[in-house]
Amino acid sequence: MTALRMRARDFLTEDQLVAVRQRVTWKGAALIAHAWALILGSIALVAWWPNPLTFLLAVGIIGSRQLGLAILMHDGAHGCLSADEKINLTLSQWFCAYPIFAETRAYRRYHLQHHARTQQDDDPDLILSAPFPITKMSYRRKFFRDITGQTGYQQRKAQLLNALGPKEWPLARRAAHFWEKLGPQFAANAVLFAGLAGAGIWWAYPLLWLLPLLTWQMVITRIRNIAEHAVVPDSSDPLRNTRTTRAGFLERLFIAPYYVNYHLEHHLLFYVPCYNLPRVHRILSNSRYADRMEVQPSYAAVLRLATAKSDHEDRPGKLVSSARRARAGADVGGDQAAGGF
Repeated sequence: MTALRMRARDFLTEDQLVAVRQRVTWKGAALIAHAWALILGSIALVAWWPNPLTFLLAVGIIGSRQLGLAILMHDGAHGCLSADEKINLTLSQWFCAYPIFAETRAYRRYHLQHHARTQQDDDPDLILSAPFPITKMSYRRKFFRDITGQTGYQQRKAQLLNALGPKEWPLARRAAHFWEKLGPQFAANAVLFAGLAGAGIWWAYPLLWLLPLLTWQMVITRIRNIAEHAVVPDSSDPLRNTRTTRAGFLERLFIAPYYVNYHLEHHLLFYVPCYNLPRVHRILSNSRYADRMEVQPSYAAVLRLATAKSDHEDRPGKLVSSARRARAGADVGGDQAAGGF
């Protein structure tokens, strides 16, 4: 199967293309600062006023900002945080990727294959969308695994075992391999822990950093993966094999930060910074292509499409292959954990 292609000049004037491609360092840095301000502000709120309500609110906001850091790392993988590649990589690695145990360059190598082969048989992210639609019961099981930390635990366990290398390797080789795979990530998290401990709230690291990373961030990462490419109308049409999902204030706060919902526009112009994607959406919506665009009104609408299979079809014998694919892609994804952007 071969996907069709669209050129940017099919729907943008030269002036519009120049404008939306512009990468402004301060804008990328401001989005990163915004993510960290919400994270640290949520931690401060719980420290100042500890109760179940502020704790749950903080977990939701911090988990969404952790996804936000993954989204901004993804922008860095496309060279969109800054026109200066050294600044771009520094911002992406140290302020976005490493704190959430990711790595920009490894992600970039994998992710560009997804853009080149979107929804085709050799798309490395196809495993994230192929099992859908599923039943509501199947999604509830996935949600339960995500919100209870089982998905996050399996991902981090696989990542750690990979970083440790084979047991038969000499200790020095295993140590070097670990540092290459996870050393900067652990260093960034050590700095975060030290800062919180220095502020007298060391408990915030396990409860308000690791816990959201393993729970709510997993829930919304799955929702985002589903929204981007699952149950799309036409896998070969670039306007219909990727989806844009409208997001209100609460969805942007808790589920879809930093313009990640404009995924169709991102796939058409993957070199455009995320903050310019709303402008691309407006241009497309006023073009002759508007009626062909795959756009859904909300994430709830997307989940209804993705869980449209009737529950009586949810039998182990029928879904074992889909379950294996879904678990391989979404539960122990390693570098694919942030896949699908």
